Parts: sequence; structure tokens; C-alpha cells
Amino acid sequence: MNTVTTKSSELRAWFGLLVVLGPVLLVAMDGSVLFMAMPAITSALAPTADQSLWILDSYGFAVGSLLIAFGTIGDRYGRKRLLLIGASMFGLGSVGAALATSPELLIGFRVLMGVAGATLLPSALAVLGTLFTEPRRRAQAIGIFAATFAAGFAIGPVVAGQLLSRFWWGSVLLINVPVVLAFLVFAPILLGEVRERGRGRIDVASVLTSAAGLLLAMYSVKHVAAEGISGSTVLVGLVGAVSLGWFARRQGRVENPLIDFTLFGNRVFTIAIITAFLPLAAWSATAYLAATYLQSVLGLSISDAALLAVPGALVLTVAAVLTPAVVARIGRSAALISAHFSIAAGLLLLLPTGTGAGVGWYLAATAVAGVGYGISFSVVADIAVAAVPPERAGSAAALAETGNELGNALGIALFGSLAAVMFRLNGPDLAPTLGETLHLPAVTAAALVDARTAFVDALHVVAATAAVLHAVLGTVAIRVLRRPVVVTEPTPVLA
Repeated sequence: MNTVTTKSSELRAWFGLLVVLGPVLLVAMDGSVLFMAMPAITSALAPTADQSLWILDSYGFAVGSLLIAFGTIGDRYGRKRLLLIGASMFGLGSVGAALATSPELLIGFRVLMGVAGATLLPSALAVLGTLFTEPRRRAQAIGIFAATFAAGFAIGPVVAGQLLSRFWWGSVLLINVPVVLAFLVFAPILLGEVRERGRGRIDVASVLTSAAGLLLAMYSVKHVAAEGISGSTVLVGLVGAVSLGWFARRQGRVENPLIDFTLFGNRVFTIAIITAFLPLAAWSATAYLAATYLQSVLGLSISDAALLAVPGALVLTVAAVLTPAVVARIGRSAALISAHFSIAAGLLLLLPTGTGAGVGWYLAATAVAGVGYGISFSVVADIAVAAVPPERAGSAAALAETGNELGNALGIALFGSLAAVMFRLNGPDLAPTLGETLHLPAVTAAALVDARTAFVDALHVVAATAAVLHAVLGTVAIRVLRRPVVVTEPTPVLA
């Protein structure tokens, strides 16, 4: 009877994981699904250049600024409850965004989707600690979770490309609705409510300052990178920095802090959180630029460009799934280090691409870098959950997910702005972007050649810069992690 009960509980846990993975896949996909859709959105809604950036960035900004707050709220008041509320909001936001008739409406609904995404990610990862109480099974589940999250980012442009070749641009957002409905039906059945007990109320001041500080700081960095320094932008950035500084100091004084900063005393954890940021920044920027390169420079159709992203997505997904087994053999430190150098090597393979050919180099680059991306996603998630007791897993998971989302949000703003500057310096000086130059009336053939060449050069600068940053961080990790560091597996405790 005990054996039957154990098998039944294990089967229920795996079904619970399957249900949780639906929203996780959607939240990750929606960080990248609009990369391929932006030309169609531009044609339909005619956003300004600044509105176009906000259409891409507002989702990631909302998720990144609220993850810490919602990670703790889920711990205190119930992860399943927050998952159900977040999924409902995500579905409504998706429908609204798909049917938006103006850039302002689209941006507004993308913000709503971002708020919902911030409620989903920390609780979805933290709930694995309660579904899987045995460390080995939990590690497998976290690996699958990480692979799903990674695959969502990777396949977003692929799915969008296939839908855009058949339907209007809103279809890339409406595909969220069936998954959300399925989650709302099965989650109440398969997921038990788990919350942290024995603690006082949430510190509202910490919640507000963490969210406001992150949002204002990201807004300031984005506008400085994209439009240059101005008095108002600097002021906003200073307010954000002061808010974050006050928040950090307050966490050491309040009884129930949102973030346990003592976690950063673990060297592997610290490098892992940095690793959560940089790979997503590099990936989001190069994926967006590569989509433009394949379509506007090499002249490929949307569907063909999307299919070329499939091999890299598959490599990334497989790498994330296999990472727990690799970590068991070589350790987390070696895995983190290898991830950075793999990404650096893959990014450097973009340098031989040109205006006449480059598909082979693009495929090689996404495959090699995909190994590093998959490892980084899986290791970060593993450490975030394994380093803390289960009742604090939501808060720790929020740190890792915040790094991911900040990287995704700021990657386009920072690296994309670098590409824009290089294009303006080297291009024909007819329009600020390649897309606008290609659509100018009576533009000469020579100007088109110059524009495409300038864009490719800008892509190379971004790839080289990101590669150098990864190589530097990998070198730092070798020095910091040269001594073995053991992350203690916590004893699972259900509330």
C-alpha cells in the first residue's frame, strides 16, 4: 500500500510539474515573441521609434521590477493562489495586447502581462520544492523547469515567424490563451497550497521601494543608452538608485526582509546571479539583431528566418536538460565557468557574417552559444532553490529570475543602442535604422549597400562586446571559484 501511495504521489508531482510549465513557457516566450513581429506591428500601428522600444522593453521592465516583491508575497500568502491570479491576468493582458489598436494600448497591455509574469515565475519555481521533496528528483524537475524557461526565450521568434507567415501580428499573443485556460482548470486539482508560516507581515515599504527603484533605474539606463544624457533622465536615475540603496539598507534592519543578502556570501551563488543577467542581455540583443540581419540584409522570409533559429533553440534546450547530470560530475563552479566561455565562443562566430552570406556562421554561433545559455539557465535555477530552505524558495528564485528579466529588458536597450550608434556613424545617414532606410522612397542602390554593411558592422561590434564581457566574467569566475564550493542541499519542509 505504501508503494502504491508513493507512486501515486510521484505521478501527481510530475503532472503538477507539467501544469506549472505551461505558464513558465508563456512568460519566457513573451520576452522574445515580438522580435519577429515588430515589422508587422510597425506597419499596422505606426509607433514612433521610442514607442517601438517600449513595446519591446515594457514587458521585461514590469517583470524585472516586481519579481522580488511577488516572490515574497507568494511565500507568505500562498503560491498557488498567486499562480492562479497571475495566470488570469496574463490571459486577459494577452487578449488585450493582441487586439490593441494603438501603440499606447499595446504598451499598456504588455505592462499588464509583465505584472502577471512577475507573479508567475517565482512561485512556479518555488513550488517545485514542495512537489519534489527528494533532492535527486527535485534537481531533475528544476532542470526541466530551466529547459522550459530557456526554450521559451529561444522558440519565441520561431513560433512568431510561423504564425506571422499565416496570420496577423496579434496571433503571436493569442496563442497564450489556451495554455492559460488549461492551467486554470488543472492547477487547483494538482497543486496544493503552500505558504510560509511563523513570520510577521510583509514590509510594505520594502516592497514599494524595491519595485520603484528597479523600475526608475531601468527607465533611466534605457533612455541614457538610447537617447543620451538629459537632466530629467539623470534625476530619475538618481531617485531610482537612492530607492534601491535605501531598500538594501532596510533589509538588514527589518525582521522579515524581502531579500536575504547573506546569500551573496556564497561565491557560487553570487557569480550565478551575475550569470543570470549577462547571458540574457547578450541573447536578447543578438537574437533581435540577427532576426533583422536574416530578413533585411540577407533577404530571407519571416518563416525561413524563424526556421534557422530552431537548431540553436534545440541545442539550448538539450543543454539545460542535461546540465544537472553534468553538474553532478564536474560541479557547479566548472559548469558556470564553461557556460561563459561557450557563450563567448558562440558570439565570436557571428563576426565572419557578411552582407552576401552568413547563414552557416549564424547556425554555428547559435549552436555553440546555445550550450552556454542552456547551462547558465539551469545552474542559476538550481543554486537559487538549493541554497535556501523551501519556505524561502520564492524569494531566492526571484533573485535569479530578476537577473534573467533585467538582462532581457536591458539587453536590447544597451546593446541595441550600441548597434544604433554604430549604424548612425557608419551608415548612409539617411535614417536612424536599417528598416527605415530600406523603406525610404527613391533610395539609391549604393545607399542600400552602405546601410546593410553598416548594420552588419554594428552586429559585429555588439557580438564582440558581449563576447569580451563573457570572457572577462568567466576569467573572474575562475579566480573567485578556484576553491571548491559546496552548496548544501536543504531538508525539504512542507508548511
